Amino acid sequence: MEQTLLYLSLKYHGDFNLILRAIKNHEEVDEELKNNLLKFLNCKYTTLLSEDYPEKLKAIDAPPFVLYYYGNLDLVKNKTIGVVGMRQMSDYGKQATDYFVKNLALNGYTIVSGMAKGVDAVAHWSAINNQGSTIAILGTGIDYIYPKENRFLYDELKENQLIMSEYPNLTTPSRKQFPFRNRIIAGLSSSILVTEARVKSGTMITAGYALEQGKTIYCIPARYNDYNGCNELIKQGATLVLNVTDIMEDEDFH
Repeated sequence: MEQTLLYLSLKYHGDFNLILRAIKNHEEVDEELKNNLLKFLNCKYTTLLSEDYPEKLKAIDAPPFVLYYYGNLDLVKNKTIGVVGMRQMSDYGKQATDYFVKNLALNGYTIVSGMAKGVDAVAHWSAINNQGSTIAILGTGIDYIYPKENRFLYDELKENQLIMSEYPNLTTPSRKQFPFRNRIIAGLSSSILVTEARVKSGTMITAGYALEQGKTIYCIPARYNDYNGCNELIKQGATLVLNVTDIMEDEDFH
């Protein structure tokens, strides 16, 4: 059955709904097509039925049928926190992200993010530069580097950290994939830290998934005339944090 899931995932380019439909219709495996598809698979993978599939993802709605990855899959077992925010961040957002991630990494947290430009990239690099660990969840095929400016980051994650996607090979980005990907970021994270965000953004989608999954949302407050996504989340009940100790004490309390 693991091989069937892999076959369907490769055939339908990781599209969750198409794979689910094929399963419900008891679609049979075309062995010739399967062998041809497998020729293009360069990465490692784990399926929803595999022993090494991340336990944290089994509890979420619509867990990926297959996860393609490079790097150390054991990182998913660590104490994790998702760090998300704006692509077009301000200097304040960049400084806040770097400060918090540095101290999270130094306190043993593994940073989960999405390898987008802006906050995501700063979070990954800050973890790496402070001898921490980090996991990137892509919204594209596992071999498709997006954005191109993150090529060096991608290579570093692939070689020394963990990079994952439910989309195989060179599956190109589409508008729907990135918001849907965010359920995996939330799912692998014990809690979420939002460092800077617009009120309407992909970051808010990640926060929504995290709330559905019963996760705590931490927010760094924004200045009154800046991007107000964090302040809105705080108004709605997210936990305001001014330093990493606030996060650690809150998690110890819970």
